[in-house]
Amino acid sequence: MIGGLIMIELDELTYIRSRLDFWDKLSDSEINMLENNIIKVSYNIGFNLHSTDSECLGVLLIKSGGLRVYILSEDGREVTLYRLSPGDICVLSASCILNNITFDVHIYAEIDTDAYLINIGAFSKLSNQNVYVENFAYRNTIERFSDVMWAMEQILFMSFDKRLAIFLLDEMSKTNSTELHITQEQIAKYIGSAREVVSRMLKVFQSDGILEQSRGSIHIIDKEKLRKLI
Repeated sequence: MIGGLIMIELDELTYIRSRLDFWDKLSDSEINMLENNIIKVSYNIGFNLHSTDSECLGVLLIKSGGLRVYILSEDGREVTLYRLSPGDICVLSASCILNNITFDVHIYAEIDTDAYLINIGAFSKLSNQNVYVENFAYRNTIERFSDVMWAMEQILFMSFDKRLAIFLLDEMSKTNSTELHITQEQIAKYIGSAREVVSRMLKVFQSDGILEQSRGSIHIIDKEKLRKLI
């Protein structure tokens, strides 16, 4: 199912409450409004759930799976800003209620993803009438902009071998494995480069004895050499 909508069960509210730190600051009527405006959504891998021509989605809380938030350059190159994992909250999917957000972001399902979606109308109303909800939205946005600045710093100021090494080490940490099932095209999208550039640098890493490549897979054989590049 792509973008499927499922009503949440009462026992799921405990998890949702634990991720929304403003919950205890809501009045009974505000809690009732929020509970009645949260649904469970499912996105298949590859689904683009938010883009420049789509309606403002709402606030997303990731239950399982993963999303990638990116922008497009003028020449059509994807620049990944950050990635979202289970437990993460995406406020930029509700960017229409955030003042001074002037750039368009795309949100893409990296794998099959389940999430909780807070209706944009309800969240906007809560944000306008409750300062704790408003602070939550802006604090979450500021935290994500820290990730955005880190992505821009890498692109603007770091050599490509260092950027690629950082990415591969991060992937190993996330998957807890030295076997990375990822294509050169995917790596290029994640780090904002061209596939040909990624391919050349991976060949350099391979000749240096850092990794081995096979179709759709990279095996890291010398983690210490990779770490020394950063």
